[in-house]
Amino acid sequence: MANSSSIPHFLLLPLPGTRQLQLLHFCLFLAIYLAALLGNGLIITTIASDHHLHTPMYFFLLNLALLDLGTISTTVPKSMANSLRNTRDISYSGCIAQVLFFLSFITAEVSLLTIMSYDRYIAICRPLRYETLLGSRVCDVSLQAEDGVTSSGMRYWALLHIANTFSLPLYQGNVVDQFFCEIPHILKLSCSTFNLRKIGLIVVTICPGFVCFVFIVVSYVQIFRAVLRIPSQQECHKAFATCLPHLAVVSLFLSTGFFAYLKPPSISSPSEDLVVSVLYSVVPPAVNPLIYSLRNQELKAALSK
Repeated sequence: MANSSSIPHFLLLPLPGTRQLQLLHFCLFLAIYLAALLGNGLIITTIASDHHLHTPMYFFLLNLALLDLGTISTTVPKSMANSLRNTRDISYSGCIAQVLFFLSFITAEVSLLTIMSYDRYIAICRPLRYETLLGSRVCDVSLQAEDGVTSSGMRYWALLHIANTFSLPLYQGNVVDQFFCEIPHILKLSCSTFNLRKIGLIVVTICPGFVCFVFIVVSYVQIFRAVLRIPSQQECHKAFATCLPHLAVVSLFLSTGFFAYLKPPSISSPSEDLVVSVLYSVVPPAVNPLIYSLRNQELKAALSK
């Protein structure tokens, strides 16, 4: 038995195979990371520099790009460094920092995706009130709210998850079967008598996501009902083209995230866990810029400038 405070470091998921496969993993993650940096960086620069894009929808998109950069920068660089150095180590404090920042960015991103679904609802179902409900003043308030969510989220997760997760006695050693410090895999190392405590931590972790998911579903039910009543086929197609990219991002992000935290240990395997974690922590930050820019003529025109 080992107390978590006495563990100097954790060991992340080992990459099977030869040194060549480890370097291939490094190159693959490097390509994804550079794509995320380039795509999100272009969106941030374009929206910030083009005054025609200073509208609520693009304001939310800019904040989403910032959160995507934070999310992928929390996990991927350490995994790349380990592959390049042929090691698995992550320090105890480094693991705590990963949990802190990753959950903070993820929580803020789920909240922002929920706000974006409300933005689409107002734009399609209440178009005449859009400027009143989501004008520049609302954007300023939303920016302050987003900063508040991020900062308060960091304090909340620090007090709740770090204090509880890392205070558990680790009977199963210090090997985390994941490429970053993920809470379900850290909880697997603890004693089986703490099942109730572990379940409580996971429930509290996913509760914000579940509430946001319900709000998003209700918003899109109203949106689809309004779109189906549009007489013009062209306007109907335009409305679907506006909503479907956001819905695709939310579906991938939340479904894989819920699966990662709620799946029973009996159906868990290292390869499956790795794929699921990549799908909700690495893929969305890299593909979000592509999804949103390809379906948006205004953003494409601004990028071309």
